[in-house]
Amino acid sequence: MQISVVSFDGDMTLWNFLKVMRHSLKHTLTALQRQVPIPRALELTVDEMIAIRNQFAEEVKGKIWNLEKIRQGAFERTLEHVGHPDKDLAAHLNAIYLKHRFEDIELYPDVIPTFDVLAPHFKLGLLSNGNTYPERCGLEDRFAFVIFSQNVQVEKPDPRIFEITAQQAGCELAQLLHVGDSLENDVAGAQNVGAKAVWLNRDGVPNNTKTQPDYEVASLTEIPAILGLER
Repeated sequence: MQISVVSFDGDMTLWNFLKVMRHSLKHTLTALQRQVPIPRALELTVDEMIAIRNQFAEEVKGKIWNLEKIRQGAFERTLEHVGHPDKDLAAHLNAIYLKHRFEDIELYPDVIPTFDVLAPHFKLGLLSNGNTYPERCGLEDRFAFVIFSQNVQVEKPDPRIFEITAQQAGCELAQLLHVGDSLENDVAGAQNVGAKAVWLNRDGVPNNTKTQPDYEVASLTEIPAILGLER
């Protein structure tokens, strides 16, 4: 079957999540240390905050799906870690974090040019384990469908989330091309259900896995040529 739908991963595919996440945590840490100027808080680092969040997320995996609630729970845990438990302050810190997390995000420069070429010919969608809403990052009205794992309570690479994507897109899985930066979540996940997959390898890292993508690109601008479109 010919490809009729192209789905895109979000974090590290359309935007640099790690950059905006650390940027947002720096603002949050500054606010925390201003509110709680005690030694353990003043010694706290962004890396420690990330580790606390990851541990908390692992503990509540399968129980709490909403990523904003997980982040707030992580701030509660962080305040406990520094010896100043305060749920109200955790909620305040979460609000600061989310403000910067959404308002300061930047698309990679190849996103809009690629979408402009693809949009007249293919149905485009977002398939993400994250929670960056299109309308918060300059992609409002760009997608025919948006699938967040936190909403359907299934994460990539689980086959079910790709099946849900095809259903919402109104296509067969064989008509779906999925684009993402993760060999496990995006490439293997898509291929395991019969969809095609593009591995976005921006930094040219070696593929030391058994997973072989249908296509490998260093830039999203290479995708139109894969689909037979002249740029």
